[in-house]
Amino acid sequence: MFDKAENMTHSDNQGDDIEKKPVLLEKHEIGEFAKTALVAVVIALIIRSVFFEPFNIPSGSMKPTLLVGDYLFVNKPAYGYSRYSFPFAIAPIEGRVFAKEPKRGDVVVFALPGNESIDYIKRVVGLPGDEIQVMRGRLFINDEIVPRELIETKEIIKDSGEKNVVSEYIETLPGDIKHHIYEETDNERLDNTPIFTVPDGHYFVMGDNRDNSQDSRVPDHVGPVPFENIIGRADFLFFSTNGYARLFEFWKWPWSIRYKRLFMDIDPLRPKE
Repeated sequence: MFDKAENMTHSDNQGDDIEKKPVLLEKHEIGEFAKTALVAVVIALIIRSVFFEPFNIPSGSMKPTLLVGDYLFVNKPAYGYSRYSFPFAIAPIEGRVFAKEPKRGDVVVFALPGNESIDYIKRVVGLPGDEIQVMRGRLFINDEIVPRELIETKEIIKDSGEKNVVSEYIETLPGDIKHHIYEETDNERLDNTPIFTVPDGHYFVMGDNRDNSQDSRVPDHVGPVPFENIIGRADFLFFSTNGYARLFEFWKWPWSIRYKRLFMDIDPLRPKE
């Protein structure tokens, strides 16, 4: 009897102990967690909308400057703000506030005119009022040929996976602004264009991979870009991967990262002011 009673008492005590254990997440703790998560989301949205927005490169139109798998930050304050500076263009802004004009040679991210849900990244080569033309693969600005210097001819892999031979040049825009471009030949579809006059409040943009870029040379697809559509300036890379490793293949990550491109500056080479 004694043993039985003792066992029952011990069992009763265990039950008391279980009941006395604190609940892991009480109502007020869940509420605090939700508030913290909400504040974190709001702060992230503010940073993304007002300061820096991450952007990744999905195509080779900006080779050799930018490669597929590059990740960069878009500098939002660089040109001020329009409604396209904010997610889903929700800001009730007409035109642009705190506006600062893009410079020739800047690499910019913009909402595609006519289909603003899509973002493009290209280089500004023409300013408002400029006359732009490409003849036999050579860029002309205001009837002056833009100098280029051959660096090397090499084989690269296109987005389609095919191998291709390209010539890499240093192109010097007006103002002694230097950057690198690729040309396959000087006789491709966009190597001979009419003269384009850049309208007021617009910019003429081109990809650095000149024979593999849909840009302002294609009026029915891109055309001149309104200042309002420009989201910001691409300044530097914060990450780059060659795509060799998938997200779950962590053991391949060390060989997938392009270490030399981490924090690489995107700005063209400008003369010292």
